[in-house]
Amino acid sequence: MSEIIGACGLVCSECGAYKATQANDAEAIAKVAAQWSQQYGGDIKPESVWCDGCMTPGERKCGHAGECEIRACARDRQVANCAHCSDYGCERIAGFHREVAEAKATLDGIRAGKAR
Repeated sequence: MSEIIGACGLVCSECGAYKATQANDAEAIAKVAAQWSQQYGGDIKPESVWCDGCMTPGERKCGHAGECEIRACARDRQVANCAHCSDYGCERIAGFHREVAEAKATLDGIRAGKAR
């Protein structure tokens, strides 16, 4: 499986939702939904977990993809992810990266020319 990086720098291909979707495993999707519901304090339904990666073509996107401002911005700017954006480091992505340092490390590596 090839690596897929989301707009924000999360590695989609390492995500449980992505892996379960690729395996077409409804039981694993239900487990991810339960885990995320507990982790994020919400009621996440399995149908909103199926995902082929937020920047890939097609309809199966995690429920949050439709409301993600980072993804929308990357799509508007027609970049594969924020590492390729001339405004990299903007407040939108910087705010996310304050919470998710590993995503910043991924994008910083891409910007530095280090293959992931």
